[in-house]
Amino acid sequence: MLWDRFKDYLCQNLKNTMGHDLLKGKKGIIFGALDEKSIAWKVALKAHEEGAQFVLTNTALALRMGTINQLAEACKATVIPSDVTIVEELETLFTESTKALGGKLDFVLHSVGMSPNLRKKRPYNDLNYDFFLKTLDISGISLHKVLQTALKQDAINEWGSVVALTYIASQRVFPDYGDMAQAKAVLESIVKSFGYQYGIAKKVRVNSVSQSPTYTTAGSGVGGFDAFYDYAEKMSPLGNATAEECANYCISLFSDYTRKVTMQNLFHDGGFSFTGISSAVMDSFKG
Repeated sequence: MLWDRFKDYLCQNLKNTMGHDLLKGKKGIIFGALDEKSIAWKVALKAHEEGAQFVLTNTALALRMGTINQLAEACKATVIPSDVTIVEELETLFTESTKALGGKLDFVLHSVGMSPNLRKKRPYNDLNYDFFLKTLDISGISLHKVLQTALKQDAINEWGSVVALTYIASQRVFPDYGDMAQAKAVLESIVKSFGYQYGIAKKVRVNSVSQSPTYTTAGSGVGGFDAFYDYAEKMSPLGNATAEECANYCISLFSDYTRKVTMQNLFHDGGFSFTGISSAVMDSFKG
């Protein structure tokens, strides 16, 4: 009897260390996992831990460059390539995902961002406008394409959740962020406008998460990233939020605990966004 009780206790505690079943029975699509540095990668691991089933997707080129198949194996996930800027590929993605998962979706993560101008190191006052339009399409307008495709296919269950990742440069000036600032401003506007439409139509909620500077493959490619990361750490009362912590926050937004949260740009940055100046930063100016 005592041994049986101990085994039950041990099993329960082991289960608690593995997850809390916050997403048990839920199905989704995760855009943007490239490698283990990706926030989308961390979200996938956490979603699997919390009991979700999902499809992983990225462009065919990104799938060849990254290590997403390792993630898929670890999470028992299906990989379906798609270009988030091409509506026809998104239509195929949603159709094939609901088939693979055996039903409609409960969550979608949009973790997508790329600027050809930044990659080519074009300064903001000397942009290539074809590149600029590409930045807007990939990093902002693509969210509208995802949402519109999902709505037209009725692919997301009532009280489902769509989360898009963004950055505070959409609202404040960060010179080295370039034209990505405009792209993320577009994305955040889509969150509000389409969030209203999707809420009325299907009770689906749409939010963006404005994350701290994070050492991802994309983030660390921004000029002066190391110095800015240290500055943000000093400015934030709680310090920078890690990729793992961002993943935990996204899981909470996918869960049923946040069913009435929608059309919001949610800052997950340790307090950086509302701190004018910190003592740590002031101390750095003292002689």
